[in-house]
Amino acid sequence: MPRLILASTSRYRQELLARLRLPFDAVGPEVDETALPGEAPAALAERLALAKARAVAARNPAAIVIGSDQVADLGGEAIGKPGTHEAAAAQLARMSGREVVFQTAVAVVAPGLAAIERAEVRVRVRALSAAAIEAYLRADEPYDCAGSAKVESLGIALLDAVESDDPTALIGLPLIRTCALLRRAGLEPLA
Repeated sequence: MPRLILASTSRYRQELLARLRLPFDAVGPEVDETALPGEAPAALAERLALAKARAVAARNPAAIVIGSDQVADLGGEAIGKPGTHEAAAAQLARMSGREVVFQTAVAVVAPGLAAIERAEVRVRVRALSAAAIEAYLRADEPYDCAGSAKVESLGIALLDAVESDDPTALIGLPLIRTCALLRRAGLEPLA
């Protein structure tokens, strides 16, 4: 079996990929994640997923490399990882009562293959009071998550609904699409 590499240091993506029970290494891609002027959130997610996979594949040309990126899209504006408590509170206040589309892209680069897929996850955020936002942030500290929420834990309490055809996409790696891309690269997860 060729070496499988996840071009990510995200613990969330590593935990998701581990569900497939395939041995893999995680390698930081060292890619500039700055959006290009006027770049739409979906295009940004796709460009970065592919750039991450290509960066690691350039150093490991015989490997199968998975890259992924997620961008929260609030009315056409890219919402990134907040980094701080204050930024997270501001993000959640802006998202309160609105729909956010999480654009999660996954790319696989392998000998003879460079392919990308994107999963959209539509999330309806319930109307949130300042007290609810503060209580959530103190409990979950989601400062490294696009959109300031961890839906795999208490962040689910912030939502009215989630719509997706690839349920792990919201956490950061769409596993249904990842499996399809791995099969295209010649790696069957069920073999």
